[in-house]
Amino acid sequence: MTRFQFVADHQRRHGVKRLCAILGIARSSFYYWRRTTPKRAARQAADAQLAARIRQVHRDSDGTYGVPRITAELRDDGRAVNHKRVARVMRTIGLTGVRLRRRIARRSRPRPRPR
Repeated sequence: MTRFQFVADHQRRHGVKRLCAILGIARSSFYYWRRTTPKRAARQAADAQLAARIRQVHRDSDGTYGVPRITAELRDDGRAVNHKRVARVMRTIGLTGVRLRRRIARRSRPRPRPR
């Protein structure tokens, strides 16, 4: 539960002004949060649909595709989606691509400097 949700739940009994003062939040922030609740719900629903499609693309690639390739696949399907959004959704659902880059071998002792 967020502080804003707490204020919304208890505003009839204690008043918004008092609760915001006690919790140290601005009243304007509370009212902004309350006004944008439907937009947040719509974004969460859209993210859930996107997550389902990302899972499908990831499964079709046998778990090898990462953010850039999944973003390209979604764009090929006609979806206008940003790579940062794909990365965020993949992080929240716990998907990662396969990294094939080799590690660079490092020496245990530094090389002597030429004289």
